[in-house]
Amino acid sequence: MKKKTTKKTKTSEVREMRSEYEFAGGVRGKHAARYKEGTNIVVIDPDVAKVFPDSASVNEALRALLPIITRRKRRIAIRRKREA
Repeated sequence: MKKKTTKKTKTSEVREMRSEYEFAGGVRGKHAARYKEGTNIVVIDPDVAKVFPDSASVNEALRALLPIITRRKRRIAIRRKREA
């Protein structure tokens, strides 16, 4: 049998919160729902970012491209079936 080892923290290792942190006006779980949903972060090149002023315009442009991408994927899938 293996021995169970427990690591005890020394009092010098215990970190305490700094005095300058002030949470009196904080709201517990304010962003929890959004965090739970998940997020995709995409970094775009600076030259592309100049064209789009905000995330809504990026999403609009990508949605406009969706039908083209979908058609292309279908065509590729049909070609692969024919070649197989």
